Amino acid sequence: MPIHEKHLIRPENLSTHDNLVIDGVDVSGDWSTFIKARVVTDYNEQIEEEISALPGGEFIHRCWQCGSCTNSCTVNALNSDFNPRYWIYLIRMGFEAELVRDKDLVWQCVSCNKCTYACPRDVFPEGVMKATAHWLELKGHTVKSPSTQFDEEFSSQVFRTGKIEDGRVLLGFFRRSGQSLFQPWLVVMIKKMIRGLPLVWLTKMGWSALFHPRTRGWGPAGAAIQEYAREQEHKHLAAVRGGHPEAMFDPAK
Repeated sequence: MPIHEKHLIRPENLSTHDNLVIDGVDVSGDWSTFIKARVVTDYNEQIEEEISALPGGEFIHRCWQCGSCTNSCTVNALNSDFNPRYWIYLIRMGFEAELVRDKDLVWQCVSCNKCTYACPRDVFPEGVMKATAHWLELKGHTVKSPSTQFDEEFSSQVFRTGKIEDGRVLLGFFRRSGQSLFQPWLVVMIKKMIRGLPLVWLTKMGWSALFHPRTRGWGPAGAAIQEYAREQEHKHLAAVRGGHPEAMFDPAK
């Protein structure tokens, strides 16, 4: 499929002459601009299969490149480089290096789901963006995003106790992401909480933060959920490594 958005033509792929006269005619600048022939060296026919194996990417094969997703995209309205249609094209064509070049943009999806509502083929582009961001992390092209670190901390507390305590989630997230535990906004919020909340609530929150109480009878349920989560993680890793999911899953780990 030809590139029909001018901004997708990267500057290094353009050949121009600032001063060029042919047969007495000045054809400098835009008149002498040519697009260099592209030699594909980054072809990976497995990308679509890998991303479609991740949550959200299951229906990427339905895309017919109409551009409804990009046209309705909230982020694209502010930054034309954020282009779901183009990235889905790269994935289906197997252009891994081209996709990785935009690794710092893909994660900027705000999950407004306008693209999903606009898509006539039920591709669920918002899910594809999340699957692509997850794929970039699993392949080692990007470090874990703050949202992934938050999800991991949130999930780990649910696995252990069957419930969450907001303060522990925040502190655990700060530790995982290397942020200071003394965020100015957090200090202000805690001061207001101390002044505004009843003593009994503050006591319960302090108790939960110190002793991490578990939901009654959570042991078997927590173990089952953790086993399922590990199984899914192994399947995702197997998908991006081209392995067999069942062979990579070890319930004992």
